[in-house]
Amino acid sequence: MKGVTAVVGNSNNMIRLKMENPITSQVTSSNSSSSSSRWWWCCGYMYLFRGGNRRGLVFFMAVMLVLASIASLYVFLVFTPFLRTPMPASASASASASASASASVSALTCQEDNEGSWSIGLFFGTSPFSLLPIDSMDVWNNATAAWPVANPVITCATASLLPAFPSNFVADPFLFIQNDVFYMFYETKNSVTMQGDIGVSKSIDRGATWKQVGIALDEKWHLSYPYVFNYNGEVFMLPESSKKGELRLYKAINFPLQWKLEKVLMNKPLVDAVLIKHETKYWIFGSDHSGFGARKNGQLEIWFSDSPFGPWIPHKKNPIHNVDKSLGARNGGRPFVYDGNLYRVGQDCGQTYGSKIRTFKVEVLTEEDYKETEVPSGFQESKKGRNAWNGIRYHHLDVQQLSSGEWIGVMDGDRVPSGDSVSRFALGCVSILAVALLVVLLGVLLGVVKCFIPLSWCPHNLRKRSDTILAWERPNTLSAKLRWMCTRLNRIPASLRAWIRPNHCTGKAVLLLICISGVALMCNGITYMYGGNGAEPAYPVEGQYSQFTLLTMTYDARLWNLKMYIKHYSRCSSVREIVVVWNKGKAPEQSEFDSAVPVRIRVEKLNSLNNRFKMDPLIKTRAVLELDDDIMMKCDDIERGFKVWRDHPDRLVGFYPRLAGGKPLKYRAEKYARRRKGYNMILTGAAFMDAQLAFQRYWSKEAKVGRTVVDDLFNCEDVLLNYLYANASRSATVEYVRPAWAIDTSKFSNVAISRNTDTHYQKRSECLSKFSELYGSLLERKSEFDQRKDGWDV
Repeated sequence: MKGVTAVVGNSNNMIRLKMENPITSQVTSSNSSSSSSRWWWCCGYMYLFRGGNRRGLVFFMAVMLVLASIASLYVFLVFTPFLRTPMPASASASASASASASASVSALTCQEDNEGSWSIGLFFGTSPFSLLPIDSMDVWNNATAAWPVANPVITCATASLLPAFPSNFVADPFLFIQNDVFYMFYETKNSVTMQGDIGVSKSIDRGATWKQVGIALDEKWHLSYPYVFNYNGEVFMLPESSKKGELRLYKAINFPLQWKLEKVLMNKPLVDAVLIKHETKYWIFGSDHSGFGARKNGQLEIWFSDSPFGPWIPHKKNPIHNVDKSLGARNGGRPFVYDGNLYRVGQDCGQTYGSKIRTFKVEVLTEEDYKETEVPSGFQESKKGRNAWNGIRYHHLDVQQLSSGEWIGVMDGDRVPSGDSVSRFALGCVSILAVALLVVLLGVLLGVVKCFIPLSWCPHNLRKRSDTILAWERPNTLSAKLRWMCTRLNRIPASLRAWIRPNHCTGKAVLLLICISGVALMCNGITYMYGGNGAEPAYPVEGQYSQFTLLTMTYDARLWNLKMYIKHYSRCSSVREIVVVWNKGKAPEQSEFDSAVPVRIRVEKLNSLNNRFKMDPLIKTRAVLELDDDIMMKCDDIERGFKVWRDHPDRLVGFYPRLAGGKPLKYRAEKYARRRKGYNMILTGAAFMDAQLAFQRYWSKEAKVGRTVVDDLFNCEDVLLNYLYANASRSATVEYVRPAWAIDTSKFSNVAISRNTDTHYQKRSECLSKFSELYGSLLERKSEFDQRKDGWDV
């Protein structure tokens, strides 16, 4: 009887059965009947007929969906709430239409860029080696409640005020000073074209505020490093045009926005070139990375001429440097002269591009020779890491001397290393892949996944197996080796199940460990991919930044808590100083604290809660954050609170709302305010306030009786300040900011004054009654949650 061939399965999983007679049937195969081939067929048979493919896929998708849901909950709980910035109601319809038309461009502003998030800061000093940030100069701007103004002074946001030119970052700043007007030229990376243009901003108040003037130069190729200088009363610019392959000199025909090409100085792709006059010659310093053997970011060449227009003669020692990229060969700003000596600024690109600047004193500069030695730059690096605008790298400095003799400098900085966004995405993908592997392992242990490699995935099963193919599949061929490898892989599930049994204690522990690892890796992957760069930066008001003083009150029994508190909050971006009001016991030394900002310990003679609001002339900021040493929250929450306070500097802005109400008047927890959908007090154990305004009110004659109550009960100083604010104003006096999370560390110790909740609330209810009699009721001063519509007071 002729054989009958039956095909079982679909086109992707097909097993051919050959019926030799009505009674006997066998599987056609190669002439070789090795045990591995038989096992391979059996595995394929199980996988196909027992539905392993479908069950395994359903299991994999279900578990991944559960892990993704957990990661989504994690994102919701941990990541910062979205900031809504609605258009003012007074805006006209035409303004709304105009805003809508430019929304698509404006939405691109300050997008995450693989080159970084560069911004620009301003510095002053008595010499180029003693520069201090503008934060230290006590420059104030009342219009934005910037008391004081802080770096950075120009960012991608301020450079994008002209909607046609959105910016991802600003870098490579150069100053040009005309009389008392400061012009700053810089590279701004266009968010639409992803190309560098030359932007310019202007300041008429010694750098306190900057106005975006516009785009000074926009070519069809990338521009950066706008070296601006004066020659014979005319202004010239020498920007980097290495993508064009030329060194081009531009002349201002209508300063600062209109320029024309004056001359192509060299047909070389020079990077970060500067042009200076030294003695009788003009000199160009620049890097040519296109040459054979040139080390990128480690090469430097020099040319000289009798005129800034050339012709240019290469130095006999070119390349002057061709060294490791960390040694500062590449230019990092304008050369300057100090005490009769010429100095060159270079950039260290060792750990990452533009890691920091290095300063070199030029010992010899002649047509035949060049020598320089490195000197300390005098620049103090921030200890705040990614929370500081220049915490990770700074690669450019332009320093000049003003007519007053004072020195001014502009420097760019970044809070992330080069390539950060790509590396984070790659790490996120690796984490998600690891989760997938763990899910497969989980399926293997639970018996859902029978084989790692389905039969239909193997090369020799993708087509009909003829005698020619079988002859080709010899033991030493690639196909045979792949079949052998797949066979070994598919033996692993059975081995794992024999070794780790889910119904035993060890097996259950392994399964639990796999689940926990999967959740951790999934959350980690989502954080890498969508959680940002890990920085908790400050929030500007009208493009301007400021700083505040953090003040806490404590005593010797809580020193362990204070150390942890200072280490954490000193890294917050806008914290300028931490003041510790020491109420009792021996005060610690400043050296005991790990702090990124100065810590000042103010020892009090009397242990009183009134000391919290004591007048302190040494505080250099108007904004003070009164924050108990047993409260821990994210720096981002602190920065959001500071931003809201700068919008409402006449109010108490805090994180713990309360509603004083009911008959009889009774102090209750936050849940009561939530149920009544409003609040009329903010606990000043975690609140921003104007130090001048708040402390003067607290120590006024009208508050004397209230302060006596505070001393008698050793409680209620925060309640008293709320009544004093409400008594002095008819408008709203409190604003709430909801933190992403907050931890009360006093729960881990026995030293909190509020550890007995019933007694604590009873004292506070007594305070409410007394203060209402003295300063009026708060019942009519209720503020509703979510009234600001910014998503932060829900």
